[in-house]
Amino acid sequence: MKKTIYISFIITLIFLSIGLLQSCKTSLEVKEKTGAVLWSENCSRCHYSPDPEDYNDAQWEVIAMHMRVRTNLTAEESEKITRFLQESN
Repeated sequence: MKKTIYISFIITLIFLSIGLLQSCKTSLEVKEKTGAVLWSENCSRCHYSPDPEDYNDAQWEVIAMHMRVRTNLTAEESEKITRFLQESN
């Protein structure tokens, strides 16, 4: 019985470690992506992406905050996308 519990514990640790490593890999991939890439990958999934010139800097901040909540973007992703849009308008 103790051996079974021990083996189950070890297997659980292995799966948690794999999950953490995958999470780190995803974080590194996001760090390497530009705001333009993140914008095209995320925004066009659900709707036509507007031209960056359609809105001013303040409007993009509000839109980004709204969409971050709706799409579960990380703070870093949202900031990169917002910065890209503001620099492009």
